[in-house]
Amino acid sequence: MKRNLYRSRMIALIIGFVIMFFGSFLLGRYAVSADRTFLILADRLLRGISKGRLRLTQIWDAAEAAAVENVRLPRIAAAALIGAGLSAAGCAFQAMFRNPMVSPDLLGASTGAGFGAALGILLGLRYAEITVLSFIFGLAAVTLAYFVGRKSRIRSNLAMVLAGVMIGSLFSSATSFLKLIADTQEQLPAITYWLMGSLSSVRLRDLHFAMLPIALGLLPLLSFRWRINLLSVSEAEARSMGVDTGKLRLLVIACATLVTAGSVSISGMIGWVGLVIPHIGRLLFGQDQKRLMPASMLLGASFLMLVDDVARTAGAREIPIGILTSLIGAPLFLYLILSGGTEREA
Repeated sequence: MKRNLYRSRMIALIIGFVIMFFGSFLLGRYAVSADRTFLILADRLLRGISKGRLRLTQIWDAAEAAAVENVRLPRIAAAALIGAGLSAAGCAFQAMFRNPMVSPDLLGASTGAGFGAALGILLGLRYAEITVLSFIFGLAAVTLAYFVGRKSRIRSNLAMVLAGVMIGSLFSSATSFLKLIADTQEQLPAITYWLMGSLSSVRLRDLHFAMLPIALGLLPLLSFRWRINLLSVSEAEARSMGVDTGKLRLLVIACATLVTAGSVSISGMIGWVGLVIPHIGRLLFGQDQKRLMPASMLLGASFLMLVDDVARTAGAREIPIGILTSLIGAPLFLYLILSGGTEREA
């Protein structure tokens, strides 16, 4: 009965994801009808598959094509990819550290990436260069935290957590210093807005850049998700099943870092997704990572697309997506704590 229930819930999540993905194309300040949106997307897919040799008869104008292909497609796809990636990273980290309060930025990936972006803005770099610099500093922050944790005499996950908190605090302080010396007319507002998180500037080239590290992180996490369950048991028990927990922890850290740094480099700081969504997944699918991780990815992708839809349509001026995820995520997580939902299984 539980297997049938899980299957029904997974099918519902897939249907919800598809509806949210295609429904998001119909929202925006520039109206494009559903049939024309579908034809524009189908034409782009056909051109991509045939390498430009085949295409549909055009019944839409250039402005409609630009709105769908150049604006909505990259940000909707980015929202889905980032939501899925952060949720998967959160699942993996919470299992590895055996702590429901853990999020993907635990080891400093987000704060490191934020510093890299702020430095790029201060140096007057172009958007693509800022993205690359943000990604590099996100990786550097986690690498530093990992080696500090390894050199510690504590010899446990606690050492790595403390190292991550320390490195995150250092990068956060450095970012504050950059904001202090930044030009108050242009640079400071740009840094502040980037740190609040937004998908408004994402274009297809940015999506192509982020897809590689996110995919390199997600594929191993999905492939070895059943082994991640063993990180919650003793090391001796895991070894009896043929799993080297040391190597598995390193794999989880590397993959989650790639996902987080790749996501933050194009979206800015988006919190709560990787913390709250895995808890909702546990309420629906239990603790088993074989079901929990793909379910959390679908939930996270749908959630972030929904939040982005609200961000770009709710007011006359677009709301930074990081603000909305905090406004929604914090009360929801508080409810889960008060109701005991963080400890229950489906």
